[in-house]
Amino acid sequence: MTVFKRVLVATDFDEPASCAVDVAVTLASTFEAELLLFHAYWFPPIGYATYAEGLCWPTADISAQDAKVFDALVAKVKLRYPRTEGILVDGEPWGAILQAVKDRGADLIILGTHGRRGLSRVFLGSVAEKIVRLSPVPVLTIPGRVDSEANARAIPPVSG
Repeated sequence: MTVFKRVLVATDFDEPASCAVDVAVTLASTFEAELLLFHAYWFPPIGYATYAEGLCWPTADISAQDAKVFDALVAKVKLRYPRTEGILVDGEPWGAILQAVKDRGADLIILGTHGRRGLSRVFLGSVAEKIVRLSPVPVLTIPGRVDSEANARAIPPVSG
């Protein structure tokens, strides 16, 4: 049986990430593993400015707000599982997650998934897809409650 010693769970503060954090707390406590709660805030490169002329990113305000929300989440998770450490970085999420896995020696990644399809996936990309494809360690993806319910309705019943 595989025993995980250091579990990294990434959050973007949305509902699928909340489900992933719940699973991560359960798994980390089952294995008595260290839990690394991770968030990366990222701003598109300046190259996007040609499409948003005159747009100014209030980066300091956004990163300060993210830090405040993240600190509150870390404190809340630590009440449930004291062996939790928060990691907050500035960087493109998929690359920052893989770098944190390497730097911190995580042996499992847990991610919430949005289940985007079509144009929204093309334009927004899929952090989970990149991580699953490139990760050197196992990745557990957790759909949000809404996605799980929609998928259950979409799967035809098995006739016997």
